[in-house]
Amino acid sequence: MTLAAQRILIIGGGFSGMAAAIDLRRRGAQVDLVEIDAQWRNYGAGISLGPATLRALRQLGVLEAFLRDGWAADGVRLCLPHGPQVAELPTPRLAGADVPGGGAILRPVLASILAQATRAAGADVRLGCTFTALLQDDTGVEVDFSDGQRRRYDLVIGADGLYSKVRAALFADAPTPRYSGQAVWRAVLPRPPEIETATMWLGPRIKPGVNPVSREEMYLFVTEPRPLNEHVDPATFVSHLRGLLADFSAPVLQSIRAQLGEHSRIIFRPLEGLLLPRPWSQGRVVLIGDAVHATTPHLASGACIGIEDALVLADELDGQDRTVAAALAAFEERRWERCRMVVENSSHLGQIEVEGGDKEEHARIMRQSHAALAEPI
Repeated sequence: MTLAAQRILIIGGGFSGMAAAIDLRRRGAQVDLVEIDAQWRNYGAGISLGPATLRALRQLGVLEAFLRDGWAADGVRLCLPHGPQVAELPTPRLAGADVPGGGAILRPVLASILAQATRAAGADVRLGCTFTALLQDDTGVEVDFSDGQRRRYDLVIGADGLYSKVRAALFADAPTPRYSGQAVWRAVLPRPPEIETATMWLGPRIKPGVNPVSREEMYLFVTEPRPLNEHVDPATFVSHLRGLLADFSAPVLQSIRAQLGEHSRIIFRPLEGLLLPRPWSQGRVVLIGDAVHATTPHLASGACIGIEDALVLADELDGQDRTVAAALAAFEERRWERCRMVVENSSHLGQIEVEGGDKEEHARIMRQSHAALAEPI
């Protein structure tokens, strides 16, 4: 079977861009990947992965590395602020009967796994480099690069994230990221033996949770309503995060609160979202991942749908007698509804939390969304 595009450029070395490079190389494409960060760094604390994400990692061929370096477990425990567990969200074993239904890993560790797989697949990775111009015709794209080179491709994939320069080049009137009115705090801490899977405590408007990222460590995440997207002085991080946990008397949370310090790798992030209306491509340039559907973390599926984009795009390009235009149209048709659901439902969940809204509605949206994510891609 012949790929609709043989010579492919990927702009952006995040999760979706690396996934695209790995799968397209596996299918025989010549792949260049450019990443503007010369150190190819990935910032952050932990990242929670649901069943669909683990299924995608297995398809990508990196699940064993995740299981070696991260943590996998079944179920998500929901608890009251003072400690008792009141429910457990099931996590079906979509990656196989031998693989737990969820897990977590330090974000830089997952990035390292994917970077190693990208290089091993044979992609030509150029760091500290990005595009300066995209010039299309009917048969390809001439790309000028910041290092002075010019190369021609059958297809260009924009995987350059929430503030995508490729999106801006394609769609001058594209929406900009929208602040949700909520922020998340994350920190990395030693894992006590009783924390075996993702666990959350359901406060009226503050929602803390923990998830193991290895045998030794876990990460803490706390969502907080913040009406304005204002700068927060890093010197206040420890005291502010401790303050958010003050009203949660659950013993494990109070133990975590006491441990928080400058060593805890605390990260603060205002939560923003974006859903680019269709189309997601123009000619022979297509957008994937956060460049088209950046989501808040309420369904733990942002990385998931970005990696799925890469897998589906590679699959459609590998179709029998498929043109680039037909492949991109089929890709978008397969991805739109699933990605729209994740972005909009995640946003709705955050709104309910900010407003102290109906917890039954919150639970219903969670159940429905997880059921939809369990469907094949």
